[in-house]
Parts: sequence; C-alpha cells; structure tokens
Amino acid sequence: MTEQTVKLQKYVSDCGLMSRRAAEAAIVRGEFTVNGLPASLGDRVLPSRDVVRYRGRKLHDPGRKWYIMLNKPRGYVTTMADERGRKSVAELVSDLPARVYPVGRLDMDSEGLLLMTNDGEFANRLAHPSFGHRKVYVVTVAGCVGNGEADRLRAMRELDGEPIAPCEVRILERNVNSSRLRIVLTQGKNRQIRRMAERVGLKVTVLRRVAVGCVTLGELEAGRWKELSPQQVRALRGGDRPAPRRRKNTER
Repeated sequence: MTEQTVKLQKYVSDCGLMSRRAAEAAIVRGEFTVNGLPASLGDRVLPSRDVVRYRGRKLHDPGRKWYIMLNKPRGYVTTMADERGRKSVAELVSDLPARVYPVGRLDMDSEGLLLMTNDGEFANRLAHPSFGHRKVYVVTVAGCVGNGEADRLRAMRELDGEPIAPCEVRILERNVNSSRLRIVLTQGKNRQIRRMAERVGLKVTVLRRVAVGCVTLGELEAGRWKELSPQQVRALRGGDRPAPRRRKNTER
C-alpha cells in the first residue's frame, strides 16, 4: 500500500506536540520547517520521508498512543510550558515515556479531571462540540444558594453576547456559609461556570471537574494520573450522542 501524505498540522498533532488548531497557528507564525524550508498552512508531508522541525527541533512519530486522566490540582496551568514560569500540568506527567497534551482546559484556580493524550485525531474528536460529551462539575460557592438563583443558571442562554447551551444545575447541599452545586455542561466557554455564577451574584470558591463523558475522577489522588481503559477510549471516541433513530419501513 502506498503511503499517503497528510496535512502538516495533523502530523504535528499525531506526534503529540500540540493540538491541530495550535499547530495551525504555529505554522502561520513561521515556527515550522519542512525539509529545511519554512512551512505554510496547507502543506502536506510524507511522514516516512519528510523532515519536520519545530523551532529547530525534529519531530518524531511517538508510535504508541497514550490516553490518560489526570487529577489536576489547583495552582497548575493547563499548558505544557508556561512563559511566566508558573507550574504546569507537564510537570505532573513528566514520568510518561511520551509527550502528551491536554484535551480541553481547566483554569489555574480549578481542579479535577483533565484528559491528556498524544493522539491528535482522538483529541479533535473529543473536543468537537457535536459529540456532546457531558462534563460534570462540583462547585462550591459562598453563601446559601436559593432556588431562584439555580433557576437563573439553568435558564441562561447567552454569556457576554455569546450563545451557550443549557446546563443542568442541582443543589447538593447548602447552609448560610456555603453551597455545593452539581453543574453539567455539554459545551464549554472560557471560565464559563465562574462567569455564569458571577452573573447571578454568586462567588465560586472551589470548582472541581469530576467527570467527562464515561470517565469519572473517582478516588484518583490530586496530582496523579492513570491510563484510560480501552472501553473508556472507545466510548469517548463515539461521544455521548444517542444512536440515530431507525426509520420505519412504510412500504407496503
């Protein structure tokens, strides 16, 4: 079988360096070369023959694909390197024999389940909103949350001029000092839960993601990672979308 060329950004993603979207931006910035020449968006490469370099460093296909879940502690940024010298999740997976990168984000002040991989195609499918992976958060806010505030969160359909999908909100417990909510998103905007809470007058004190699709955080300790099972990987590839309804045969 003749080897096929692939788009440069896909090859970069498959090598585990960065996501396809990030690779496209880096190509435009002139950070890649192919066979010694500056790369352009739209270039295709033959992995067995062409030499691709990122900022002078040669890329290598990692071979084995890794799929892991990390319990990200608060205070770590969701990047593989940080120009400001802050702690990054890369430090927590440095014992892996391959370079993986995050699928999606958790802001520095948030904690909990973060999926990471070196499989670019898997990452793109998982991040695409059409797959509808449910992300479950347990959120602690200051003060006693009333039913009206929870209803306003459920009813919210736009945030700072951007449309947002409806979310599920359940009050787990509440007292005069604090309340815990279970919030489920099917799509995520930057710092969405914190911004939604602020809109209804609530202050988030702890934000913890506990599940993505079929993967739950369970008892995994903060700062530790473990591999996903083959069953979990297959389920995530398929998304949480219901199976299409079969059309009835109306022919007589």
